[in-house]
Amino acid sequence: MVFNSYTFIVFFILIFLLHNLPFSWRTKKINLLIASYIFYAAWNPPFILLLWLSTVVDFFVGRALYTQENPHKKKLLLVISLIGNLGMLCFFKYGTFLLENFVSLCHLVGLNYHPATPSIILPAGISFYTFTTLCYTIDMYKKRSEPVKSMLDFSLFVTFFPHLVAGPIVRPPQLVPQFETERRANSKQIIDGLLLLTLGLFMKVVLADSMLADTADAVFDAKEALPMLDAWVGVFAFSGQIFLDFAGYSTCAIGVAMCLGFVLPQNFNYPYAAIGFSDFWRRWHITLSSWLRDYLYIPLGGNRHGKARTYFALMMTMLLGGLWHGANWTFVAWGGLHGIYLWVEKFFKDRKKIDNPKGIVDENSNWVGFCYAFLTFMLVNVTWVFFRSDTFAKSWQMLQSMSGYVCSDKALLTTLAIAKVAVIIPLILVFHWMMRNTKVLEVAYKISWIWLGIVWSFLLLAIIFAQESGSSFIYFQF
Repeated sequence: MVFNSYTFIVFFILIFLLHNLPFSWRTKKINLLIASYIFYAAWNPPFILLLWLSTVVDFFVGRALYTQENPHKKKLLLVISLIGNLGMLCFFKYGTFLLENFVSLCHLVGLNYHPATPSIILPAGISFYTFTTLCYTIDMYKKRSEPVKSMLDFSLFVTFFPHLVAGPIVRPPQLVPQFETERRANSKQIIDGLLLLTLGLFMKVVLADSMLADTADAVFDAKEALPMLDAWVGVFAFSGQIFLDFAGYSTCAIGVAMCLGFVLPQNFNYPYAAIGFSDFWRRWHITLSSWLRDYLYIPLGGNRHGKARTYFALMMTMLLGGLWHGANWTFVAWGGLHGIYLWVEKFFKDRKKIDNPKGIVDENSNWVGFCYAFLTFMLVNVTWVFFRSDTFAKSWQMLQSMSGYVCSDKALLTTLAIAKVAVIIPLILVFHWMMRNTKVLEVAYKISWIWLGIVWSFLLLAIIFAQESGSSFIYFQF
């Protein structure tokens, strides 16, 4: 089930009504849990068994980790959790990828090995809920927080439908305490939540799908070299599409949860206004960035063991972060390129003794800062080539077309397609820059109800007229 479908509208209205009926808090939580399983089962019902297995195992293993004093038994319990979670993730997400690379390695050394091609279906959201449960058991191992007392609360923490399929990636202290006492949205939360839901759907349905998706698909699906202009327009289109699609989902998720009285963490903070790449990763997919920082970068040494160790930890974190996004070497290259960017940035920061990229400029309102942000945006667009391309050959063809080294004189895109991108992408950049230190709801509070109503009505009408079918969000496949 997707947020941008009529089925979800009916589903959400029913859940909202049930949640506001005079039932006991336990009954309401059971209703939410059942609703979450129904939401997930709309994709493929048998995969609910994976959710149950992950939930049950990590609930009991997490409790045992917290109380176990024997260090050897404690490590064994952690290994059980890691094998259970990462084992499922590796099989379903990376099984075919690992087999293909093993076969290629066999052929490289002269072995004629041709196994049957496995037919493995990737469960929706497995990357997200695996990280959600993993952070719980690791926290229990390190005693960062107390174990969840109720299986019902833990099950709801893992499967709460707004964040289940594509995040935000929540941690126990962020959500579990909200299940311990009754939650019911007040009128302000409902209005705010519906506004965020409308905005998220507008970003996804109107801008990402109707305005940019076709252009991005046409360029990246091209079989031959493209004109330089078409190549850049296609990359810009995908850059806008993936932001609007994924940030749109996160905005919908936060809005839906808010309508029910719950608060989910922010996942995007105007990333295309980032000044530098460490700033970019503080603004893009924030919950994943913080997860990788706390559970990968810091355990690898972080910045505590000298520069060489720091550079190693940075690169490994970005490479594994790239692999998390998809079972393809192009994703690893995408992460590696971001790692190189971070290396270069850190090198100059260390030389200039600057604590963060924003120290390069005086304030975010000046033109120098905007130029740094624009440079960051352009370099990020180069990385999107690897993220969107299926093969390195396709990536190389695209980069050659973008550089003008190998390009075609035969135009692919229409004037209208180019015009859409030429309008939307600059508007995104300007909007991000103007909003980089504020929030949408804060701006909404400052304008009159008349203007807010006009804008809101425009968003709704645009969604209604643009809606043709409930296409999946891009990150569902990751």
